[in-house]
Amino acid sequence: MALKKKGLGRGLDALLSDNRIEDGGSEGGGVTMPRTADIEPNPNQARRVFDKGALEELAESIRLHGLLQPIAVTPKEGGFYEIIAGERRWRACKIAGVTEVPVIIKEVSAQNAAELSLIENLQRENLNPVEEARGYKALIEDFGLTQEAAADRVGKSRPAVANLLRILRLPMGVLSLVETGELSYGHVRALIPLSDKLSETELVAKAKGIAAAGLSVRETEKTVKAMLEAKPVISKKENPVENSYYKQLENRVSTSLGRRVAINRKAGKLTLSYSGSDDLENLIKALCGDGIFEEI
Repeated sequence: MALKKKGLGRGLDALLSDNRIEDGGSEGGGVTMPRTADIEPNPNQARRVFDKGALEELAESIRLHGLLQPIAVTPKEGGFYEIIAGERRWRACKIAGVTEVPVIIKEVSAQNAAELSLIENLQRENLNPVEEARGYKALIEDFGLTQEAAADRVGKSRPAVANLLRILRLPMGVLSLVETGELSYGHVRALIPLSDKLSETELVAKAKGIAAAGLSVRETEKTVKAMLEAKPVISKKENPVENSYYKQLENRVSTSLGRRVAINRKAGKLTLSYSGSDDLENLIKALCGDGIFEEI
């Protein structure tokens, strides 16, 4: 019975390009076959997001053709190995139920392993901007590299690395939109100036709104510029002591004049109530004196 051909989204050629032996792949040692369970991912691996659908497709390719490209590992204590390059292939092997995988063992330091892992992912262009930024941050903070040295390791300019690192100032709620593909690097880079203007909750809400509205990077830049140029609305908080004073003043004037009195501080108005013409005359006399009506 012929096998039913599955719809491999990217095509067999694309899958095999992820699952092939590269020229010069055995540099540093021959290919050996340790158990899949004895291999561990690198904790400093920059890549954090693995597309489940793509992994399933690669696993299917491995089931049919085996793992054609060895995984690069470095030996650890207790007979274990740590992945330098090829975590995606290792994950696909686990999905495919492969118990042993071909590996090339390289004796490298923790720093070199982290560098090689980052470089491999960057060369394959399968890191999202957040993962890339975290990779540079690890090289700088964990291994004491300068921004310039970290940039040199992967063939990037120092300003490019510096700009990538700046997005890590944004809240996780914003960065997660990049990891899921809802916002691009250009979008979040445009949002960075708002990190000093909005609270974390407000900034995440703004980012989600931009993603939901499908704004372009240019439209996002215009939105941010408008927000930065908007004059802040200064709200004067009422002073409870001041409120108490004016309330007492209203009561005293009301008692003195024998009528309702209202003081409106915002409008600058003092309102006095009266009933009938006689009461109005009495009020005016009380305010201006009895002689006010002599010349009328």
